[in-house]
Amino acid sequence: MSNEEMPGWKRNVGLFLTGQTISLLGSMLVMFAVMWHLTIETRSGSVLMLSIVFGMLPQAFMSIFGGVWADRHSRKLLIMGADTTIAVVTLGLALLMVSGVDDLWVIYLALAVRSVFAGIQTPAVSAMIPQITPADQLMRVNGMFQSIQSGMMLLAPALAAVVYASFDIVAVFFVDAATALIGVGMLALVRVPRLVRADVEAGPVSYFGDLVAGVRYIGSNAPLKWLIALFALVMFLVGAPSYLTPLMVTRTFGDEVWKLTANELFWGGGMLLGGIIMASVGPRITRRVRLMVGSVLATGVLVAGLGLSTNMWVFFGLGLLIGITFATLNTPAFTIIQERVEPEMQGRVFGFVGIVMTVAMPLSMVVFGPLADRFSVESLLVLAGVLLVAVLGAILAVPAARRSLAQVDVAPEPVGEAVGETAAQAVGEPAAEAVTEPADKPVEVAGAARVDHL
Repeated sequence: MSNEEMPGWKRNVGLFLTGQTISLLGSMLVMFAVMWHLTIETRSGSVLMLSIVFGMLPQAFMSIFGGVWADRHSRKLLIMGADTTIAVVTLGLALLMVSGVDDLWVIYLALAVRSVFAGIQTPAVSAMIPQITPADQLMRVNGMFQSIQSGMMLLAPALAAVVYASFDIVAVFFVDAATALIGVGMLALVRVPRLVRADVEAGPVSYFGDLVAGVRYIGSNAPLKWLIALFALVMFLVGAPSYLTPLMVTRTFGDEVWKLTANELFWGGGMLLGGIIMASVGPRITRRVRLMVGSVLATGVLVAGLGLSTNMWVFFGLGLLIGITFATLNTPAFTIIQERVEPEMQGRVFGFVGIVMTVAMPLSMVVFGPLADRFSVESLLVLAGVLLVAVLGAILAVPAARRSLAQVDVAPEPVGEAVGETAAQAVGEPAAEAVTEPADKPVEVAGAARVDHL
């Protein structure tokens, strides 16, 4: 839709981003505070490992179901419900700890429940952005969202340290519950188009049928498959370096706290700067896949450069550049999916993308982490960078991959002209053409969804 067909979109996007920023800040406060609390109280690597397992794996599992729900129900209500549940669970954990119950299993349970509802919330958030954003502004809004997430990564540790040091972890939990409820309240003010699927109106569609249709859709959409493969490659081969850089700083440049802090700031600052760049110039970029491929290539070279660095400030500078290239990969990838995937299928697609994001990076650490105890971090960084460039070259050497990626390289035609199999075709039905109606009336989207307002 164009700006004229989405009156008030700037207000809606502003409220949405502001609410998500506040909610995200609270979640990150909990992430850092729990990690520090468990480290201080237990000094156990196994405990930290279990906290990561309980905090991440449930989200990966639930993303499958969360994606289907995001295509079957109101995405706005799913986000509000997930945020509210997370706030209630966090508040319950705070009250238990106030009463003296601070066993590890209580924290693990709370982390797992939070992760489950994050798996429901995340696909709905990604799929809702194009519902409230004009197509020609998606790159800018995604760039702004990337900047917000990166900015929170810079702000959250400092704020968590202040709250945790001044009070205790219970205070952090109360802050998180409050920020989640504020985010829910702001989202309630957003007027979100609700998708009413034509195939559901024609007859009931089972949950399993929706899940199978989503798998078939991704399997039959070659450009989408290669985009997800490219994304998974980067997540796997950049995940470990991002986790191992503090270890290299400690071993090579010294274990002073300010050096470890500077390392995190340079990486986070790069992602923030990259998001700002994409928000500013992104809408003018038409060759988006070429930007992504260039970003992956640059990331590989820079990661290898980390391992070859002998100067600490050069090392930090390379981390900043990697943060920028990650943002210039992530933002166009999400924008392409939002533009090219039919609205009624986006929840399931982003559910699978969520699985890639939550599994690839921990899996990367499982592979590279033990190797860091046997080999130098420098050699592993060089290996990861070389592998990233080599595998990218192998993908581009496949003619089918080049043809598929070329289909989504240029800016898309108006909404409803997505490449690959349509949602209706994925379940064996013929597709219909989009029908444009006045903004205040229901709208048919790609023959499979009607839009009305909550």
